[in-house]
Amino acid sequence: MLPPVLAALLLAGGCWSADPPRRPGGSPPAPSGGAAPEGLPAGTSEHAITVAGQRRTFRVYRPATLARSAPAPLVVMLHGALGSGSQAQSSYGWDAAADRAGFLVAYPDGIRRAWAVSPGCCGPPARSNVDDVGFVERMVSAIASGTPVDPARIYATGISNGGMLAYRLGCDTTLFAAIGVTSATLLGPCPAPAPMSVIHLHGTADRTIPYGGGPGRRDNGGQGAMPADTAGPPVPALIDTWRRVAGCEPATVSVAGAVTTSAATCPEGRGVTLVTIAGAGHQWPGQPGPGGAAARALLDPPSPALDGTAVIWAFFSAHPGP
Repeated sequence: MLPPVLAALLLAGGCWSADPPRRPGGSPPAPSGGAAPEGLPAGTSEHAITVAGQRRTFRVYRPATLARSAPAPLVVMLHGALGSGSQAQSSYGWDAAADRAGFLVAYPDGIRRAWAVSPGCCGPPARSNVDDVGFVERMVSAIASGTPVDPARIYATGISNGGMLAYRLGCDTTLFAAIGVTSATLLGPCPAPAPMSVIHLHGTADRTIPYGGGPGRRDNGGQGAMPADTAGPPVPALIDTWRRVAGCEPATVSVAGAVTTSAATCPEGRGVTLVTIAGAGHQWPGQPGPGGAAARALLDPPSPALDGTAVIWAFFSAHPGP
């Protein structure tokens, strides 16, 4: 089990990919070893591929009503630190959303329940420089080789360390039409990202990944065997950066109770939206989150102000790749 410094983060992330960037609609790299999930069955199926000599695992959910002939959207759901693909599947409501809207969901597993998103974060994958970006790319390729996937509607979402990996995917690849981030930040260099659609949900009372930026309560400066350097920029400044990259118009701001939504439209049908939840902590709003007394003791209660999964999917469905 990971120590408390990572256990309380519920993060996830990825490091620099060795593959060249691709626009949405391009072909991800072929899987290295392992069998492609040929003819995905209805419901949940489990799979493994080999990436950089390591066996990597993931599960895929396919709604029973999803047509097998037409290319389907794919959402990659990235768990947080101390999480797993199965935990993410049971915690955040994506299977139910897929049943309603008709899309595939992939739930990859991090190495030792964490992701590498920078040299200082997070945990054993960061210490070992695990190529989690490459793993996610190859997982998508494996899924697409066995079932029709719409290359213009591939999305990544994640909480905390998983949201960090979603940002890394946005920085280091152009495979995804949009990313959806909850309670996370961007760590590590991102000098020349391609324009993309982004939605970010964050509570103003998050003490693990502070809304105002800087180190959170579990930050250890990236030191030791379990590095957790989680200090990032203020969330509004981070969103402004993605808006500049995408060439967006000035944002329109709306307020509904505790929720403030700042939405900007951008060229080629893109959008960059920040959803701020007053008083919310480090959590996925509107969903139960990880179960069990230990998890509940470590995590903030989910905000009832909105359903984060529904909000993120609505954004994804409105923003396919150009």
